[in-house]
Amino acid sequence: MKRNIELVVISDVHLGTYGCKAKELLKYLNSIQPKTLVLNGDIIDIWQFKKSYFPKPHLKVIKKILSLATKNTEVFYITGNHDEMFRKFTDFELGKLKVCNKICLDINNKKTWIFHGDVFDASVQHSKWIAKLGGKGYDLLIVINNVVNWFLEKMGREKYSFSKKIKNNVKKAVKYIGDFELTASELAIDNHYDYVVCGHIHQPQIREVVTKKGSCTYLNSGDWIENLSALEYNDNEWKIFYYEEHKHLLTDDETEEIQDIPNEELLKLVTNFSK
Repeated sequence: MKRNIELVVISDVHLGTYGCKAKELLKYLNSIQPKTLVLNGDIIDIWQFKKSYFPKPHLKVIKKILSLATKNTEVFYITGNHDEMFRKFTDFELGKLKVCNKICLDINNKKTWIFHGDVFDASVQHSKWIAKLGGKGYDLLIVINNVVNWFLEKMGREKYSFSKKIKNNVKKAVKYIGDFELTASELAIDNHYDYVVCGHIHQPQIREVVTKKGSCTYLNSGDWIENLSALEYNDNEWKIFYYEEHKHLLTDDETEEIQDIPNEELLKLVTNFSK
């Protein structure tokens, strides 16, 4: 049975990369019936897009999102830095699917500001080639990590995350994450928002931020490469959904796919949009 949820936010899926956990995301999407779905940036990784690598599970995720948008779900596609090519389609609408750079929602009389967050990243804004190089290195690290985790699972050992270890132990990485969260929160407070929702840094989070000017709730949806996480708002409460904690409850049901869009046509569409 599907869970009815008022609002779901996912980000940093990076479809088209080896690190993307598309099968797991598809299981999650098939398990819910959201009233509103927000795709908060870096859903399709145009930076590393290759027509030679866009497997069926990745295409099925796109089909599922389109399926939701043709039914009762309002879908917002907020652009990020890895899918910045879609920014030329800002304000484009197809049924209940809308492309935008940010959205402001009223959730139970609480002002909510949702955007990807790359606007705070100087390396993205001023030195894109460095950021892209870093993205390729990150993708390679994830591929190596997947191989290591395959062996660990065969040996009955727990999975290990290289990048999480790096983020948690490198002072600059820890400071960057802290600065990102504080900057987003301070701007939200200055503009009288109750909630500010971001992605980009692959760090799921819900926490209250208090400054001299006021307070707000900072939220981050994480990613579908390492954390496999999403934000869910239901019954006046925000929660972080972690796939690993709930995977035993999810099935492989794919009965609601859009069957009339061949994979070849969908891949051609993605290719054309990425140019």
